[in-house]
Amino acid sequence: MKKVLLTTTAMAFAASMASAGDMSMSGSVKLTYGAFGTGTVKAGADDFTPEADLDVAATSAGGNITMTGTLEIDEGATAPGPISISTGALTFTYDNNDIGALALAGKADGEDDNYGDYSVAFAAGGIGVTYVKDQDSSDNSMGVTYTSGALSLSMTALDESTGAGKTGNPTTITKAGVKKTTIGATYVTGPYTIAISGDDQATQNWDASVAMKNGDTTITVAADETEMMSVGIGYTNGSLTVSARQEFNNKAGTDDETEVSLSYTDGALTFGAAMDSGQKGSFGDEAELVINAAYVDGDVTVAAKGNDQDEMEVSVTFAF
Repeated sequence: MKKVLLTTTAMAFAASMASAGDMSMSGSVKLTYGAFGTGTVKAGADDFTPEADLDVAATSAGGNITMTGTLEIDEGATAPGPISISTGALTFTYDNNDIGALALAGKADGEDDNYGDYSVAFAAGGIGVTYVKDQDSSDNSMGVTYTSGALSLSMTALDESTGAGKTGNPTTITKAGVKKTTIGATYVTGPYTIAISGDDQATQNWDASVAMKNGDTTITVAADETEMMSVGIGYTNGSLTVSARQEFNNKAGTDDETEVSLSYTDGALTFGAAMDSGQKGSFGDEAELVINAAYVDGDVTVAAKGNDQDEMEVSVTFAF
């Protein structure tokens, strides 16, 4: 009788634990033919590339503390995804080398160069505070935002030391180090959105823009400290989205740049094209001209893309 009672109690306890949270799985299997570079890195020879990904996500339930986590499994390795713990207005997140308030600049290789490890965030009453830290160095970032009606204010203090930012493939990436405070403001009045920002660097970096929305069309005029002015127009109507932007650089030795993009969706078919004259000589998705198309048939997606560097990829993906 005692054994039956203990077994029943254990089963009830296990059932209680199981119902205290939710678990889900998602993944994909992908086969790609071709080769696409990334930014400054040219693609290799065309070949078949198989990929398989499985994510197991779990979320706690009940009580005043919520915790979420993900296990990411692919053909290369098994690694934990972001883990967050929150209670009320406070959230702690750990995601090794993947929190973007700390990010390396200047590589231009199209890869994710974040190296922040954890963040502590608070949000209540229109006020938001976020602190990000790299556990391998003293580097940190503190951001404060405030929103009241049509007005939004922000301030970010960045403190980076000189040295290695994170270990990547194939070498350790280094950074120059910077201490910088940036402030910004955005105000919306009727169809107009006015935005300004600036920092305390010796170069006096600043940006200012005015955007006007009229029906399906938005026109934006912007300028910054590099004597660059730009005019952009965006149009969205149902399945069609078109945007164009022209930069006028008055600084000697700097060329004007033109950006144009288009996307169209018709049922299961999606087509896109993007051109950016400032990306001349780049590879992969960062090339000067990129054209892509995709067709969705249930859980299977057939996609193709190519660029002006004679790179192409065709892929078939099953998502579950």
